[in-house]
Order: sequence, then C-alpha cells, then structure tokens
Amino acid sequence: EVAQYLEERVDWCLQRGVSLSRIAIDPGIGFGKTIEHNLLLLRNLNRFRRLGCAVVIGTSRKGFLGTLTGRTVSDRMVASVVSSLAACEAGASIVRVHDVGPMRDAIQVWDAVRGWRVER
Repeated sequence: EVAQYLEERVDWCLQRGVSLSRIAIDPGIGFGKTIEHNLLLLRNLNRFRRLGCAVVIGTSRKGFLGTLTGRTVSDRMVASVVSSLAACEAGASIVRVHDVGPMRDAIQVWDAVRGWRVER
C-alpha cells in the first residue's frame, strides 16, 4: 500500500518535470502505523529502491523503538542507531537522526567493515 502510494507520487512529480535525481521518498515510519507495519517497512526497504530515487528513513527515537526496548524517548539512542543502520543496510539512502555523532560513528565503522562509500 505504501509502495503503491509512493510510486504514484513519484510518477506525479515526473509528469511535472521533476527529475528522478531530485526526488526522495519516505515511507513514513511511525506515522499512524503499528509496530508490525514499521518492521515490515524496514525489512522491505529494498522494494522502494526500485522506484529509482533516494529512500529517506527516520526511525530516531520513534515510539516503536520504545515498545521494542521498553526505553523512554531520551534513552532510545542505541535503538535509534541500530534501526537506522539496519535501514541503511536494507536500502535507505538518507537517515534522519537526532543523535548525529553516534550515528556517524556507527556508519564509519560499518563503512570500514562492509566497504560502503559514505559521503562525508
């Protein structure tokens, strides 16, 4: 359902002359979704990549992380970093985070291990 909606929106933009390289899509983790919906979206991010544009994910401090960990909003940094890193591995091009330093460190380490090319 989310993929179909985003595909329609990408097509709408393309029909109005917006180049694919200027389009970023966000499946909307958290917004009116259950924990199962959020996990399903994260597990299937590669399906959004087929649309040919950047995939943006924002899991940072979201409620579903609190449900999974039992942590309050202020104690969700580790869960936020792990979920964002998992999103990158699954196909996210851009991650929106609150804790930039720890996320940057995680991506630098993952880059060294996995051989990603990270824009700095």
